[in-house]
Amino acid sequence: MQRSAASIVIPARFASARYPGKPLAGISGAGGAAKPLIQRTYEAASEVRGIASIHVATDDERIGNAARTFGATVIYTPESCANGTERVAAALAEIPGTSEIIVNFQGDALLTPPSFVEFLIEHMRNRPDCDVSTVAVRCSASAYRHLLADQAAGRSGGTTAVVNARGEAMYFSKRVIPFVPEGRVADQLPILMHVGLYAYRRSALRRYIEVEPAPTEELEGLEQLRFLHNGMPVAVVQCEAPEWDVIELNNPSDLAVIEAILDNRGIA
Repeated sequence: MQRSAASIVIPARFASARYPGKPLAGISGAGGAAKPLIQRTYEAASEVRGIASIHVATDDERIGNAARTFGATVIYTPESCANGTERVAAALAEIPGTSEIIVNFQGDALLTPPSFVEFLIEHMRNRPDCDVSTVAVRCSASAYRHLLADQAAGRSGGTTAVVNARGEAMYFSKRVIPFVPEGRVADQLPILMHVGLYAYRRSALRRYIEVEPAPTEELEGLEQLRFLHNGMPVAVVQCEAPEWDVIELNNPSDLAVIEAILDNRGIA
């Protein structure tokens, strides 16, 4: 049986409400050299094995020009795209038709391990009835403190997920869920930290843009809630957390934490 081909799309927009120009923000690695976020994310995606193609999907020429300087294939998408999933869907026509599985490697998720993407693609290949899947990791004590600190300061520092017995998402939130009483040991908490990574079949992307946004999607600012609201299951693939915290660049305050992780890992 022929294995389904997969392509990666990195959605990137300039006009982020929380962090304008984020894809072009310089991030220093080991040795102090800075690279724009979009380049570091592209380099992380390039480590994934067995990918048919990688594309940067954007509505901004500044991001497109920057991406071409390091050899990325750029697909221009409408400015009206409300989120990364809509932007990936808008890029479908320019993604090779042989790729049935489309991976949304979010532009601010530069610390995503390549193995997560490979595991997610394999999950889709082994389950032809799975139309949408994403990744979560058990929250470490340090990541849990990071999430709580951001929450206390009124910042959105990450997303957590609750799943059912079938491994499908019940809900995602920018609050830390489920509620945990004080005094519980953090490393034993049932907190799943959602990683900014999705895999879809083409049909799921087409349906996504045909239905109305969900009220919870607009309140939380979480695109995946549209799938749940419209009765489309989202499989949550739990991966073993790497040695580093998989933190996304959501706020300028995340820069120092991310740069320290890059330095500790020896990534220039």
